[in-house]
Amino acid sequence: MHITDTVVIGAGQAGLAVSRCLTEQGREHVVLDRGRVGQRWRSNSWDSLHLLTPNWMNTLPGETYAGRVPDGFASAAAFVEHLAGYAESFGAPVEGRAAVRLLRKRGDLFEVVTQRAVWRARSVVIATGWCDLPAVPAAIHHLAAGVHQLAASDYRKPSSLPDGGVLVVGASATGVQLADELRTAGRNVTIAVGRHTRMPRSYRGMDIYWWLDRLGLLDTTIDQVRDRELARREPSAQLVGRPDRRPLDLATLQQDGVRLVGRVVGIDGHRVAFADDLPRTIAAAGLRMQRLLGRIDRHIDAHGLRDEVLPADRLRHVSATPTVRDVDLRTAGIASIVWATGFRRSYPWLQLPALDRTGEIHQRRGRTTVPGLYVLGQRFQHYRNSNFIGGVGRDAAQVADAIAGRRRAAHDRSPART
Repeated sequence: MHITDTVVIGAGQAGLAVSRCLTEQGREHVVLDRGRVGQRWRSNSWDSLHLLTPNWMNTLPGETYAGRVPDGFASAAAFVEHLAGYAESFGAPVEGRAAVRLLRKRGDLFEVVTQRAVWRARSVVIATGWCDLPAVPAAIHHLAAGVHQLAASDYRKPSSLPDGGVLVVGASATGVQLADELRTAGRNVTIAVGRHTRMPRSYRGMDIYWWLDRLGLLDTTIDQVRDRELARREPSAQLVGRPDRRPLDLATLQQDGVRLVGRVVGIDGHRVAFADDLPRTIAAAGLRMQRLLGRIDRHIDAHGLRDEVLPADRLRHVSATPTVRDVDLRTAGIASIVWATGFRRSYPWLQLPALDRTGEIHQRRGRTTVPGLYVLGQRFQHYRNSNFIGGVGRDAAQVADAIAGRRRAAHDRSPART
């Protein structure tokens, strides 16, 4: 049995961020992870993955960017090394290979049971992140046994798939990147397109995230949006982090020979059915992008920046395509399906009343409905960039302050010592 003040579950960027904040406050704590520091980055990333946000954005508490390529994009492998170095820099008390099996209350303390030990603590921070388990549809069970299928988190490189064409389901950041990589490798690729966010990699000479930061859009809080659930389900942008800053969207995929179809709406053996909503879906994403670019243009005019930026870019448009209602995978030569359909959260070890009706942790600014239980790294936890590498830090500071305040309050309520 081990006793500490705070247990942090997860040693990714969120867990390490709050560990740094707790360390600065002199708070005793331990960080538990099922593997090593940054385990999910190690085990759930394809070989060529690079971060979508430029290097200057990806700082954690106590860091300032000091690299030589601020506008570059770190590989997943390089970021794992950075996380490991960050943990070492302040002596983060990480206990690896300590997968959590159970979290419950025992009297006034939380009890955290891992594969290696039992911990008791006054506070617990769940920092397992937003990308937990693949959110693949139930229809996969109707797919013929001979079709190779896998979630995007299990994909590594084109040669890891059987020979033949590939159907990529999902057109957010992961889906378009995998479709692009597979097509570049010479595969015939079809991408099933659902609701997505289209943004250019750069606009008027500056990275799109530079503009989002300048406009203050990354600081938007959950209290400022009309629909909180919709905001938290907002698809990641169709972007790729490459040295040449190449744009990546449906128009570039189409130009490179990728076939576009609508959402998957049914599967029966080797036959996959698609919705006829592709033109509407593309138009809606384009309209949202144009609104954003218009806001940037107005900001440029209002602040006299016309002489400091490039003229407005000419963006490609997706060409009209024949409606595809269904495909026979055998006839089309499609041997594999990659499900790039996002993630869901799962907390089978959580035996506390902290989940809402959708199975998500109910929280406000990191505080859950269970006193002493906190969460970090949720999408739009409070700010739009709460689950960004460089955005989790301020939420971590707030959670650390809440833990410290609760500890002081408990101390003040304890009987005076003589």
